[in-house]
Amino acid sequence: MVLGALTVLSVMLTEFQTEASAELGSSVAARDALKAEYAARSAINLSRLLIAAEPTIRKPIGFLLQGISQVKVWEYAGPVLSAFNDAENSDQFTTLAMVNLAEGKNLGFEGAGFEVTIVDEDSKLNVNRASVGGSVGVQQLASRLITLLSQPQYTPLYEGEDADGQLNDPQTLCAALVDWVDPNQDAALDFCNPQSETAQQTSPEDTFYQQLETPYFRKNAPFDSLEEVRMVRGVGEDFWHTFVDPDPERPDKRNWTVWGGSAINVNSATPDVIWGLACDYSMGAPDHPICIDPEQAVKFLTSVGMVRNLMPGVPAFKSPKNFINALKGKGMFAMMAEITGLEPFTTFKSEASLESAVTTESKVFSIYATGYVKAGKRETRTRVHAVVDFRAAPPPGMPTQGRLDAVANLAEAAGLGSAADELRNAAQTLSGNLPQGAGENVITSAFQPSPGGNIVYFRID
Repeated sequence: MVLGALTVLSVMLTEFQTEASAELGSSVAARDALKAEYAARSAINLSRLLIAAEPTIRKPIGFLLQGISQVKVWEYAGPVLSAFNDAENSDQFTTLAMVNLAEGKNLGFEGAGFEVTIVDEDSKLNVNRASVGGSVGVQQLASRLITLLSQPQYTPLYEGEDADGQLNDPQTLCAALVDWVDPNQDAALDFCNPQSETAQQTSPEDTFYQQLETPYFRKNAPFDSLEEVRMVRGVGEDFWHTFVDPDPERPDKRNWTVWGGSAINVNSATPDVIWGLACDYSMGAPDHPICIDPEQAVKFLTSVGMVRNLMPGVPAFKSPKNFINALKGKGMFAMMAEITGLEPFTTFKSEASLESAVTTESKVFSIYATGYVKAGKRETRTRVHAVVDFRAAPPPGMPTQGRLDAVANLAEAAGLGSAADELRNAAQTLSGNLPQGAGENVITSAFQPSPGGNIVYFRID
């Protein structure tokens, strides 16, 4: 009886110990995942502060960068924000700023850390361009897509069938991307034909998506995320890794976006995007040797990369006009063209259109933050991707309606009725730009532009 009781108790104890260990491990993992998530959220908010402070950072060095409209502070987010990171990373800030963080307050991160990368979305081709601007937006997107897809080095992509058993060519893929976004029911093949003098939508959209094993409809609305591009006809793995996401670990290498504006920031755009602007069928110089000769194209891309390496962190172009002059062989590009044997651009189809398609400022950014918690040999990581739009963001320090209302309540409680009335009038003035029907109080505050930008996309992995 004693041996039997001991056997039963041993089994029960082993089972209890196993369950307790599993529950403890699960609780620790959940705790570390939550800490890692909030470390990543902290990195997101710190990054928004850094971007919002760019004008303040630029002001003291304005005499060195005369005419520069924006400094690419986001490229140095990791070292700059390391003052708020864990002890392992805070040494970067100590080296960069030559200050002793031990003398500061509320700096550093205990028990967690983060890695952050900020990507400029305005430096990429916005494939949602066809959703705004009517036929002009459709034509601009189609022209830029067909310029990119028709490059001779991509010919092998169109030689075989895709995953759905279809043969594709640049015009078909261009039309499929445009048709997914534009709000009408007409096919965009004419827009994607660079030889067409009058691009008009005449034929109905095909029924390709309804013929699939699992049928679905075209969206006829903007892409909500870059991953949604995979649903478009002809966008298989080869297409995705060639044009959309060549290096999954380097989001800054992407040439496409669904969040940026209509104009492309040439100070942070990749050499491929700059090549596409110069060779655009509707406004550039598609017959130039750089646009039709692969050897010349490689030299051009190399030259753009060399200029970037010579001036890391410093914008190469002061204005869209300055960019066009550089393509014509003026400034630093003249020296590069002479070294590499490039023939400068002389004329464009529409220099005014090219100038309007270019900008030297960025307002939309993707922030990729990874929070981590190290516990012994185990490391828990949580990644957050946020897209922040600064297009309507007021300068840092400007009072918002919510702040004015709060101060007005304090003034009224202190017996300063006239001051409270003035503050509330100022708050009403700020709310005059809000959408109609936005509501009051909390709902109204949610619609207010923030100095830290407005988050338009948020994802936790």
